[in-house]
Amino acid sequence: MAVKRRARLPPRRRTRETPHAQIASYLSALSPEARTALQKLRAVIRSAAPDAVESFSYRIPGFRLAGRPLVWCAAWKHHASLYPITPALLRAHRIDVEGYETSKGTIRFPLGAPIPSRLVKRLVKARAAELLRGRTHRS
Repeated sequence: MAVKRRARLPPRRRTRETPHAQIASYLSALSPEARTALQKLRAVIRSAAPDAVESFSYRIPGFRLAGRPLVWCAAWKHHASLYPITPALLRAHRIDVEGYETSKGTIRFPLGAPIPSRLVKRLVKARAAELLRGRTHRS
């Protein structure tokens, strides 16, 4: 019996580019509609977590808070996404995301609709509280 092998992604190159340059490159590769949606999503994240620092990992833009990953965001052909928005986070903070597609810690916002700023702010603040609370317990 032959063993099937998974297709491999191209190797990740170590780069000396700054996160800002990597994000600019990522944005330039997007369609205008996806770029606009992602820029709005990033702006809302920045307003909800002003102490967060932009980063770039897993080949997508993200934000770090207190040196730890806070959230990632990405744009696709039909939606913009925010990660990690887990069911446990939603339950703990009683956040209703009805009307938005969710899957495995991802919430998707359709490109044709405005980014729901109030919801995103609430999600990011809940994630920040979760992150900082977890850090406090470990100290």
